Amino acid sequence: MSRKKWTVKNFDKEAATMIAEELNVSPYAALLASARGIKSVDGAREFFGFSEEAPADPFDFPDMYKAVKRIKTALDNFERIAVYGDYDADGVTSTALLYSYLEMQGADVVYCVPNRHTEGYGLSYNAIDNISRMGAKLIITVDNGISAVEEAEYIRQLEMDLVVTDHHLPSDILPDAVAVVDPHRNDCILSFKDYAGVGVAYKLICALEGGENEITDSFLDLAAIGTIADVMPLHGENRRIVRRGTQLIGDSDRVGLQALIEIAGLDGKAIKSGTVAFGISPRINAAGRIGSADRAIKLLLCEDYEEAAELAADINNDNVLRQQTEQEILAQAVSIIDDHPSWKYDRVLVVSGEDWHDGVIGIVASRLVEKYGKPTIVITSKDGTAKGSGRSIDGFSLYDALCACADVLEHYGGHTLAAGLGLPTERVDDFRKAINSYADKTEIPDPVQNIDFKINPSFVNVELLDVIELLEPFGAGNPQPVFGLYNMTLTDITPIGAGKHLRLTLNRGETSLSAVLFRMTQLEFPYVVGETVDVAATFESNEYLGQIRLSVLVKNIKLHDMDEDALFSGIRSFNSLMHGTDGDFTSALPDRDFIAKVYKFIRGNGKWRYDNEILCKRLNLTAADYAKVCVAVEALLELGTLIYDGDGNLSLPNENIKVNLDDAPVLKRIRGIAG
Repeated sequence: MSRKKWTVKNFDKEAATMIAEELNVSPYAALLASARGIKSVDGAREFFGFSEEAPADPFDFPDMYKAVKRIKTALDNFERIAVYGDYDADGVTSTALLYSYLEMQGADVVYCVPNRHTEGYGLSYNAIDNISRMGAKLIITVDNGISAVEEAEYIRQLEMDLVVTDHHLPSDILPDAVAVVDPHRNDCILSFKDYAGVGVAYKLICALEGGENEITDSFLDLAAIGTIADVMPLHGENRRIVRRGTQLIGDSDRVGLQALIEIAGLDGKAIKSGTVAFGISPRINAAGRIGSADRAIKLLLCEDYEEAAELAADINNDNVLRQQTEQEILAQAVSIIDDHPSWKYDRVLVVSGEDWHDGVIGIVASRLVEKYGKPTIVITSKDGTAKGSGRSIDGFSLYDALCACADVLEHYGGHTLAAGLGLPTERVDDFRKAINSYADKTEIPDPVQNIDFKINPSFVNVELLDVIELLEPFGAGNPQPVFGLYNMTLTDITPIGAGKHLRLTLNRGETSLSAVLFRMTQLEFPYVVGETVDVAATFESNEYLGQIRLSVLVKNIKLHDMDEDALFSGIRSFNSLMHGTDGDFTSALPDRDFIAKVYKFIRGNGKWRYDNEILCKRLNLTAADYAKVCVAVEALLELGTLIYDGDGNLSLPNENIKVNLDDAPVLKRIRGIAG
């Protein structure tokens, strides 16, 4: 995992005390709410679900009156309606929701979803032709359509009408449609706009019904799944949709959804937002990533259990294949980055491969963001055409960055933190330069590990689970609370799960905690028994033999005594030096004795596989020396006295090499800049 800057959230103790007393909730719950910006009793009452704010009037969405009028006309005249969706979980649930509702109203309705691999995102001319041949008079898009300007004109030429419902960011020109319902339009008066595509579709059926009722409530399970899957912020109306929707999922009368819950091993378990995010949504997404999303829609619409069980098993197999494919591409991407070490100092990481599965490159981009701590775009190329998917970090808008590179791209779209793009293969290098040129002029914040608040390990007990439960549902905008266990002594490290994970024993004073660190082997773990560390952890419920226990799950870990500000100053300084940024880097210039100290330590160990922060610790240096250590290692690599072996470890070459340290390019660069 990349090194993140740990930040403990601020909270208002007076507001928290008032909330705890007025609502009779745990002080911990009140403090957690305060850390998330909840300052009033009324705000806390709504946040905890003790009361609900009235939902937004669906007719406050732009063009909602026009959309409802045209759809009701189609219903009255029994015109064929085509619901056109998308292949991800948001698009699938949006399609299933609106199709089911219209069918319930007696509509002559069909649905269409593009194939990710052969058609790509959004409306296409071929899809429009097919819909026209089916005799449709009205097309309603869900989770797409806001950028379909030319396609809208083609629909008009074929004498069909178009209603767009979408939640993506619009460009300056809107499609010429009967209605364009998108909360991100400049003329939208809504105070809350962060709906998923399925959220907009849900508000459409509320408008068609004249408000919320038992019929609209029956679709909240689908609305919750799509909202969670698309990582929409869980505040405002989204929080209400997800809270109510997750309560319905476990008892849903949708046969397909129950079959999916069973195949995921979730039968009989409480359905929470995390259950949806990690158990249900990935399987729905896998259908469109690996094959056709049409199967996922059929599953959600299915009324026959045997058919549903077969579809669920098929989609589950796709999810397994998706995971395997993802790991293979991730390994290849890391290898390519290792072969191009200068890329690691780019502000935005762009990595491309030939014929990578386009259904998983977005997930791979997320993994690389976690590994390298910077915005990342993964591109797959085939037959001269390149398709990319990117993920970002808080504080850097990927959509704005792509807008700045529009002259290199054939098409692009998305959100602040996630976006997609297309371009000719021969322009991938041009794109890498263009987006980094934009990023060089933009301030990109350090990746952050947020801590809700520090907690004394002696207070970690099962009662905290009730506190955490009050803050559900968790997701974007309201993540699961992360607690800081500081100044903990590492007393034991035990491999578990066939060596793929670790169990850590952490002590402070008279208190000992057992914690689990997933997806890290003992060889990869850089800390040693006896070391003092800080741990960022979440607490979860674990039932064993009928008894509820609290599990401590490690989300991040760092050395206790490293000065964060000094360390990140050193990281930025070295990255700027290696990126070629102008500046004075003389403070990062190591002398000969310093470089010799680094070399002798690595030689004495035989090899070194951990990052330079740990190397500082082992050399009894401080965070202020971090940039010097990085420069020393880089100089030794440039001169060939250190090499990277096949496993990525710093090692010594087989032959002794006599070198002149002054010949190292990185040292010359610093002296040249200084002089």
